[in-house]
Amino acid sequence: MTITTPVHGMANLAGPLLRGGDISVVAVEAIEHDNPEKEILVDDHRTYVRVEAEGGLVIRRRTMEQLLGRAFSMQELEINLTGYSGQIETHDEYMRWYFMKKS
Repeated sequence: MTITTPVHGMANLAGPLLRGGDISVVAVEAIEHDNPEKEILVDDHRTYVRVEAEGGLVIRRRTMEQLLGRAFSMQELEINLTGYSGQIETHDEYMRWYFMKKS
């Protein structure tokens, strides 16, 4: 489920801050596809899009390829990633944002 306006009171949010454009539009769709169990917050400001969920999100290269209809490198997403909340894990096959509490 996608919520297009931020919900106050949610904690432990993690996810990408993407530069607006074609890649970010497809990335939001891919994130929704790859995280069906999550309540995803999408805050679209046209020039940038903040995408977050409690506990974090993942996006897979193969999902981006399916949606774009062409080969895709995760480096293309990195170029459009202007920031993120939480921690980040990058891999050739996926990118993951997660929230880890510090003790």
